Amino acid sequence: MNDRMFDSPVFVKCGNSLVQEIACLEDALEFLYEWPRNRRGDIYETALRACQRAFDGGYPLTAAREAFCGFAKSVKIHEEVSAGLPWMNAGKGNRGGGLIA
Repeated sequence: MNDRMFDSPVFVKCGNSLVQEIACLEDALEFLYEWPRNRRGDIYETALRACQRAFDGGYPLTAAREAFCGFAKSVKIHEEVSAGLPWMNAGKGNRGGGLIA
């Protein structure tokens, strides 16, 4: 198992309907590096530093995850996923989409 995997993933909204799973430190760093410069602020910088320090081994992974989660909540992209996502529920319910006569 990767020692940089989060104990549980963080889900963030990207665009109007896409939800992205951030499952490890590398995912979080990539997401933060791609975040638009004009939308960065103090909470972003804190999350970025926490993730970088955890990547370097000088900071707890759980604290980096919480910092990233806090950032996601502050910019209103954090998604609570309590139930299975649609692709996780494939095969449940009416199959085939046909009408029942």
